[in-house]
Order: sequence, then structure tokens, then C-alpha cells
Amino acid sequence: MRLAGQTLVIASHNAGKVEEIGEMLAPLSIRAISATEAEVAEPEETGSSFAENASLKSEHAAQASGLISLADDSGLVVPAIGGAPGIYSARWAGPGKDFSVAFKRIRTELGAKSPDAYFICTLALSVPGKDTQVFEGRIDGRLTFPPRGNKGFGYDPIFIPHGYDITFGEMDPMEKNRISHRARAFAEFLKSLKEGA
Repeated sequence: MRLAGQTLVIASHNAGKVEEIGEMLAPLSIRAISATEAEVAEPEETGSSFAENASLKSEHAAQASGLISLADDSGLVVPAIGGAPGIYSARWAGPGKDFSVAFKRIRTELGAKSPDAYFICTLALSVPGKDTQVFEGRIDGRLTFPPRGNKGFGYDPIFIPHGYDITFGEMDPMEKNRISHRARAFAEFLKSLKEGA
């Protein structure tokens, strides 16, 4: 599939996420616009998995805009608290998207249990008239409290990836974009483009 020179809708209203995905798409000579710019409303996320929610968002954006659409559904998974917040990662921050609320809830529920955690990112690519393709990436690490760093967004200030002693919130964005769950999902996405899928 050739995407160079085409306009693609990033099916998100999250500015941080749109910027991060836009930077990853830049080398492909794709003009990326946000769902806000494309005037595409946010659909209700009714899926029971990251893949279902990503597909729902990309298919909705492709149908509403008539353009190729890429959606990301990602979240933090903490096995010691039953895999939460998982697909509800954004909702744990409440309607005001205040992640300090989510940090406190995780810390309270975690107590003395294992701080092991991982981020999952599922990308869904929808081309009008074709089947949606899904790509997944994961990075493992551990949680730390209190939150550290003001780079990144979402749960980044409480997540330390394996092999590092700093959080995603303290990490240079270029380094994060090289190793993150989203970068790994993007690697799968780019591989499929090269294979002509």
C-alpha cells in the first residue's frame, strides 16, 4: 500500500498523541491531520479490547472523512490490579483528563503489590473500501510514585521502562519515540507497508 503523498486522518483528539504519531509518520511523506482538523467527532469506545477500540475509531474516521485513517488505542496494564486500567486508561483520568486522579487510584489499589506494568499500543489502519489492518506493540516496565517528569503525556510520569532508571515523563521525546509501545506498533505498521500489504 502506498501512502506517500496522501492525506491521512489521525483518529484522535488527544494533542499529545496526534503530535507523537505525526512525528512517526513524517518520514513517509504523508500529510497527517487530526480528527479535530478533519471535523470528525469522537465515537463511543464500546470495544472490549485495544484492537476493537482502535478499529472502531479508525473505521469511523475513514467513513466520516472519506480519507485513510489511522487510530491508536493504547493504555497501561497493571497485572497486580487485574490488568487495570487497561482499555479504560483514559477514563480513569476522569472527564477533565486529570491523570493525577488516575495515579492516586493506581497507587491506592496497588498497595504493596508488584509494581510491574506494561504499555500496549494497537494501531488500526482503515482505507475506505478495504479491510482494517491492526498492528500491536508492547513495552514492559514498572511503576514509580510519586510521578516524575513533565515530558510526554498520560501515564508517562509513573512508568519506568525496563533497562532505564527514568520515567517516560523524564525521557527525551526522541528516545521515547524510539523504544515505546507506539514505536513498536509503528515498526509493525511500516513493515507491512514495505511488504506491500
